[in-house]
Amino acid sequence: MASAIVSVLVFAVLLYGCLLVSATTNVYIVYLGETPHDEIELIQDSHHELLSKILGSKEAAEESILYNYKHGFSGFAAVLTESHAKLIADLPGVVRVLPNRIFSLQTTRSWDFLQVKPHFLDGILGKRHWGVGSIIGVLDTGVWPESLSFNDEGIGEIPRRWKGKCEKGEQFNTSNCNRKIIGARWYVKGYEAEFGKLDTSDGFEYLSPRDAAGHGTHTASTAAGALIGNASFMGLAQGLARGGAPSAWIAIYKVCWATGGCSSADLLAAFDDAIFDGVDVLSASLGSSPPLPAYVEDPLAIGSFHAVAKGISVVCSAGNSGPYRQTVINTAPWIVTVAASTIDRAFPTVITLGNNQTLQGQAFYTGKHVNQFYPIVYGQDIAASEEDEDAASNCDSGSLNAALARGKVIICFQSPSQKTAATAIRTVLRVQGAGLIFAQFPSKDVTISSYIPCVHVDFTIGTYLLSYMDASSNPMVKFSLTKTTIGQQISPEVAFFSARGPSSLSPSVLKPDIAAPGVNILASWSPASSVSDPVNFKIESGTSMACPHISGIVALLKAIHPTWSPAAIKSALITTASLVDVYGQTIVAEGAPHKVADPFDYGGGQVNPNKALNPGLIYDMGTSDYIQFLCSMGYNDTAISRLMTNTSTSCGKSNNFLISLNLPSITIPDLKGKLTVSRTVTNVGPVNSVYTARVQAPAGTYVRVKPSVLHFNSRVKEMKFKVTFSSKLRIQGRYSFGYLFWENASHVVRIPLIVRIVMDEFCAET
Repeated sequence: MASAIVSVLVFAVLLYGCLLVSATTNVYIVYLGETPHDEIELIQDSHHELLSKILGSKEAAEESILYNYKHGFSGFAAVLTESHAKLIADLPGVVRVLPNRIFSLQTTRSWDFLQVKPHFLDGILGKRHWGVGSIIGVLDTGVWPESLSFNDEGIGEIPRRWKGKCEKGEQFNTSNCNRKIIGARWYVKGYEAEFGKLDTSDGFEYLSPRDAAGHGTHTASTAAGALIGNASFMGLAQGLARGGAPSAWIAIYKVCWATGGCSSADLLAAFDDAIFDGVDVLSASLGSSPPLPAYVEDPLAIGSFHAVAKGISVVCSAGNSGPYRQTVINTAPWIVTVAASTIDRAFPTVITLGNNQTLQGQAFYTGKHVNQFYPIVYGQDIAASEEDEDAASNCDSGSLNAALARGKVIICFQSPSQKTAATAIRTVLRVQGAGLIFAQFPSKDVTISSYIPCVHVDFTIGTYLLSYMDASSNPMVKFSLTKTTIGQQISPEVAFFSARGPSSLSPSVLKPDIAAPGVNILASWSPASSVSDPVNFKIESGTSMACPHISGIVALLKAIHPTWSPAAIKSALITTASLVDVYGQTIVAEGAPHKVADPFDYGGGQVNPNKALNPGLIYDMGTSDYIQFLCSMGYNDTAISRLMTNTSTSCGKSNNFLISLNLPSITIPDLKGKLTVSRTVTNVGPVNSVYTARVQAPAGTYVRVKPSVLHFNSRVKEMKFKVTFSSKLRIQGRYSFGYLFWENASHVVRIPLIVRIVMDEFCAET
């Protein structure tokens, strides 16, 4: 795992995930960077050898080391004196030595991880009573109103400006709304026109705002859920649950159905109602996979355009087709598009082999058959037929021989066609297997398995298990209960599944915009989603979970800065985002292999809510800018007028407008020689402010900013500047990345610079 730093060492773990962290100061973490090779034992030996140089012997080193980090990165944690730690830091190959730190456990760890805490007096949560005054509209699968996350204790009266309503339906009436859920609507006409009458007699769906799937309840409570003590998922991640803006009002728009899908007609109806009702923020954890439709043909782009034109911020998920390039969805420039990142909470699960060796993976295992040995087999070795051997290696549907699989733990390997363990779990359940070990590219995402243990490991451990099985006449494994730990994994990282840029529709618009926690997020859930095993809280992963984190933050910003436009709020998020993890190391993107993250992975970076509160400068835009953007995309006047603006539109001629759109980023997908673009910044900091430009130029380019100093006063609140890019290469290039900073003593306003050098015909011929 390149350019990353190992998280803090936790000293002891108590049952059911409660942490007891040592307060001693003699535990240090020695980070050595990327693993030099895949030989685990050699890496561990190298750690002992390095430490023995300081402590005098290999025995002393082995006694001192508490943990060896050897899979995604190389390093170790050890008990050392301060003088020994300083000596180790000076050794060749040592990237950094860090002291132990103190962490405490909470359920919605994501909000504490983002430092959205009430005791930060100057922080975003303490500035305006936790989101009071903001209304978040959630376009999703509805809501489970009885969830404690939606109790209205301490919530203010419904604002007079609110025009929405609470619609009745199956097992839902007006009393299910309160001062927290101030509106609830449902939309099914478009869905039924496409798929026929929705049959709810089986109890797995409701013709009402009630949520049968759980997804909508999860996203709504993540954005604005009330404080709930002692929340957990099957005893895991136990602690205090809360949303980002716990005092904000929530409006529910049920546009998606548990039986599958969301109708465009229903979606646009919900947008229309939400605009009328008076929401401040719309959270939409939905979208369609590439190929992306034209903006004037995309209902989500159209609906959000209208919402933004009315001053409503629209936040959408980036999609889950990562880690591949050009997979990002919801790429309209007026939308805030959110990538998913990890937090520092993990769910370690110990695998014990028949020879008493132990390995560690991650799982959500709290089952009854703990510490019971089971035979272990490789899926490919018990294929249903010779033709199924390849499919059986990843436990594809119907690929296993039921007689040979029954009562055994099956080990399966991730494949390009099967990136998650979900299908493998179903396959193993059907053949009555006792459990699943799923070997995959290193990832923090864990798949829930309610009926059998499913333990995620990396390929190194998976391959080691195959070697153990080959060497043993009776290979066996048993699983220990999953625990919950804080601070034992590097975070944030961009999630493996998070879709990546550039936008396949408008590559001059950087997408995604921002990254937020979206891996193993615990929030409220609908107990109706599983009749046999109902839960009130559930852990889920996806950009769907990242989206409401940003929605909650936007609601907080709206409450504090009610006059800011959606573009201004998006700018504040992007220009203040973080590019480093909690230990100051460059953020990494999960993938195959992991790599240093870039703007196509996380846009401006990992959201930093407290800094977004006071960005200094903003890159603002309005409806007219978006109209000119559509003109520059080649859409004709009629299409824009009918579908987007509802007014007569006359497109001017501006070949340069696409890249001069006042975004808080500059993306040039085809730099030929030299190009100048412009931007305008608005001062929202102290009236008399001076900012100086600093540039980290993308590789292969020379960048000049003019003027290089901006002076603001009571009369000058906006200033325009130009950025000139010149190619230093005479060959076709790939995308390269840099940054433009506007800085003074109080603020650092950063935007990404993304450039791809291409050769024109003349250069290519010569």
